[in-house]
Amino acid sequence: MSDGFGISNLPYGSVQRDASSEPRLCVRLHDDAIELAALDGDLGVDRELIAAPNLDRLLAADPDRWRELRRGVQRCVVAGIPPAARIPLAGAVMRLPFTVSDYVDFYSSLEHASNLGRIFRPDAEPLLPNWRHVPIGYHGRAGTVVVSGTPIRRPNGQRPAEGGPVFGPTQALDIELELAFVTGGPPTGLGETLGMERAADRIFGFVLMNDWSARDIQRWEYVPLGPFLGKSFATSISGWVVALAVLEPYRVPAREQDPPPLAYLRAGPRWSLAIDLQVELNGEVVSETNASGLYWTATQLLTHAACNGAVIRPGDLFASGTISGERPGSEGSLIELTRNGERPLSISGQPRTFLADGDRVVLRGRAGEVALGEVSAEILSAQELPAEIRAAEISSPPASSGH
Repeated sequence: MSDGFGISNLPYGSVQRDASSEPRLCVRLHDDAIELAALDGDLGVDRELIAAPNLDRLLAADPDRWRELRRGVQRCVVAGIPPAARIPLAGAVMRLPFTVSDYVDFYSSLEHASNLGRIFRPDAEPLLPNWRHVPIGYHGRAGTVVVSGTPIRRPNGQRPAEGGPVFGPTQALDIELELAFVTGGPPTGLGETLGMERAADRIFGFVLMNDWSARDIQRWEYVPLGPFLGKSFATSISGWVVALAVLEPYRVPAREQDPPPLAYLRAGPRWSLAIDLQVELNGEVVSETNASGLYWTATQLLTHAACNGAVIRPGDLFASGTISGERPGSEGSLIELTRNGERPLSISGQPRTFLADGDRVVLRGRAGEVALGEVSAEILSAQELPAEIRAAEISSPPASSGH
């Protein structure tokens, strides 16, 4: 099998030759980044779109320019790449591939939603009544989206305990295996909506994503307005954006929706992507699943996000939510894999529930001969609390690690 970064892929990223150089917009070809502005020949677009540090200018352009550039880059690669355009990835520095304008995370996996419902509401129906009718989402913090390789610091926050809440580091740090897409094209107007046909044209490409979650903080705060500080501390994405055009051969029919959604969510193409996904913890694979089973599709998510007239801008990031499958070992989060800590994993012979300081997590994705790269991070210990807070915490009971 190829490395997944051949001429049929050429994903986009922002790369520095070293820590002291300026980032440049590149595509990846095997183990090299190719600086677009340094390529010879006609790329089919104005040079100002690619003589840039990242994708921002290209995302703001008309989608026709995206397709023309892709064809032009492939022509240049076939003709020969000038040595000056090659940046060996060994020693290079990856940056965020685009400026995240806004960030919305959805809840698209039926299996994930059902698993969490069984954990948190064991005596009730796993799915809330609205789940099969409306794509559920929340707004995250664009400013804490970071590129793969960035260390993640354990967050502090309020968490539940016997006798009342306490403040301190989360004891239930978790991962969420997700797929996300970035939008492009001119911004929509305030009050303008997107039908599903137009929504598909606005999707530039896809990245892998890890929506880090502090489950104890999340559980304490999420009723009634949903996730807040339990998720806003960090979100990691892969450094390479795979164009939607590259993934066309891996489109598959979307799963049946029962009951059928309202008309605006079925008036256009419904497709999923057959992308194999994997979670690795400290060198051991703990989960394998596929994105094709998502209940809500990318075009439905974007259509719904704009149905009330909210503005859609280039650089907006929309995520699937945790992707989980039906079989054991296909769950996309530790809270599901361990049944909220009741069934620990065995990692290097040691029982594990949630993440410990020093852990290294790697998410990977691949569709046939097309790799989406990886999202990796090491967990750092929490920032030390001020002395007066530490003193108060000593007399407080610890939070339950099962939440």
